Amino acid sequence: MADNQLKAGKGHDHDDNHHGPHHSHSSADSRRRLTLVLVLTTVCMVAEVCGGLLTGSLTLLADAGHMLTDVAALALALLAVWFSMRPATSTKTFGYYRLEILAALANGVTLVVIALLIFYEAYQRWHSPPPIRGAWMIVFATGGLLVNLASARILHGRHEIDLNIRGVWLHVIGDALGSAAALAAGAIITLRGWYAADPLFSVIIGVLIIWSSWNLIRESTNVLLEGTPAHINLAAVEAAILQTEGVANVHDLHIWTITSGREALSAHVIHGESVAPPVLLQELRTKLHDRFGVDHLTIQMETPEFEDDTFHFCHAGTACFRSEK
Repeated sequence: MADNQLKAGKGHDHDDNHHGPHHSHSSADSRRRLTLVLVLTTVCMVAEVCGGLLTGSLTLLADAGHMLTDVAALALALLAVWFSMRPATSTKTFGYYRLEILAALANGVTLVVIALLIFYEAYQRWHSPPPIRGAWMIVFATGGLLVNLASARILHGRHEIDLNIRGVWLHVIGDALGSAAALAAGAIITLRGWYAADPLFSVIIGVLIIWSSWNLIRESTNVLLEGTPAHINLAAVEAAILQTEGVANVHDLHIWTITSGREALSAHVIHGESVAPPVLLQELRTKLHDRFGVDHLTIQMETPEFEDDTFHFCHAGTACFRSEK
């Protein structure tokens, strides 16, 4: 029976090159984009602080405060990208990929805190709004909007595949919305003289910030909890494995995300005598890669006579429970 087992019952098939040319190029591209956006955001932040103090606008100051968190977020994101390029060690066998996820979670939480501070200040100003220079407010808001749109364009494309970049991108989009709100508030104040428009649009900015940050917090938390990636159906993966010729059963199936765009899978597969384990392992690898985009696989091959004495059943749609033979 030992002849039918791979590595004493384990078929271990995955890509050990965590830092290959593709990853290095991707990280270098992310770093270049983040550095450029950091420079633009810092310049825009200083300008909006000056504009907020000059005009007395809460909306501009709120947007500048949001940009201050952007500067910190960008620095954190750059640090995460740099760390993620470091090689794996005996104590960090997956390297430092998860720092990107931690940075994304920190960005999401920071967004919520900033939104709550905006709500508080808007409440303070609602009943007795101070006089504001609407014309100058329009000038600074327009400049901020143009810089934010340019930054969003720089990050476009990467934000869809990199959770860390997505966190920064959401910050930039929040800033763009803030600049647009400041522009609208400045126009209303200039044309109508209604100073309460400033705290009103500040609240709108806060609501948009919380709405945009929720998905970021939820997705990064799911990665840290090693939950099944949202774009992968566990039941479909289980069915694909069971439908493979030579597979009698599968248990202890787990799918999780190492970092953005890099999923991992582990499973115990019970195989029959009709297909040799190496052939079956290659078939499973090809199928799971082509259908679900999973490259990092750890599959333990077992026969009905040779199974783990203790394992966890985990099938799609059912609860996982411990079983001892």
